[in-house]
Amino acid sequence: MARQSGIIKLKGTIGDITFYKSKDGFLARQKGGIEKERFLSDPKFQRTRENAAEFGRAGKASKAFCTAIRPVLNKTQDSRMISRLVKSMMQVIKADQISNRGQRNVLDGELILLQGFDFNGNARLSATVYTPYNASIARATGLLDINVPSFTPDSQIVAPGGTTHFRLISAGVEVDFENETFVLAQSSSGEMTFDNLATETVSLSNDLGVTDSTKPLFLVFGIEFLQQVNGSFYALNNGAYNALSLVLVDTGIDSGEDVDEGTGGETGE
Repeated sequence: MARQSGIIKLKGTIGDITFYKSKDGFLARQKGGIEKERFLSDPKFQRTRENAAEFGRAGKASKAFCTAIRPVLNKTQDSRMISRLVKSMMQVIKADQISNRGQRNVLDGELILLQGFDFNGNARLSATVYTPYNASIARATGLLDINVPSFTPDSQIVAPGGTTHFRLISAGVEVDFENETFVLAQSSSGEMTFDNLATETVSLSNDLGVTDSTKPLFLVFGIEFLQQVNGSFYALNNGAYNALSLVLVDTGIDSGEDVDEGTGGETGE
């Protein structure tokens, strides 16, 4: 692909060259490709077919996961989140040590590799929330919790200009990747004042209503920034600075064992 230069930018196809606009600007590329029948049958493309099959599974799994957490994802994602997630999901699939190449999948892979994924690449949780917190998954009871001890907002939260309040948000989800179904529970704190006064302890509990699940469980945690105007709260900059991260993953391999991980208070990458 080549980048277009000059005053006049083209869109469309001239000969074998296609001109188009993307998020990276005005680009041009040469048309190409092979016939579908040859791609599906020619031994020379066996490896390509295998890669395409696994990439398709990564895309399907990413879509299923995003659909599951959509209520908390809407205001906490960047424009390239999907492509980044698919890339991470491909790493999960490639970690499958059981299936043959081309048949590798997320369930036999290492879903734990998704832990720490930030849905807003422009506002990483580790560089936004510096207060320690505890994340836990109790598979036996179906409870996925976040507990945040008392903290001082203006020194432990990196907030954009204009912030008057914020909310801590969380969600727990069970995802059935094979059937593309899910069970979601979500919670949030009330509107908290962004000032220099210590907060009370915040407990965010997500009850899936599912006990002893054998499917993968995921816990996300994040923050939404708000501005109060005349007694009403408004999302700040359309959520551009909101952070949301996948803080804990329980794959279900060791079913029945709780997962508890103290985290937070990081200095960023």
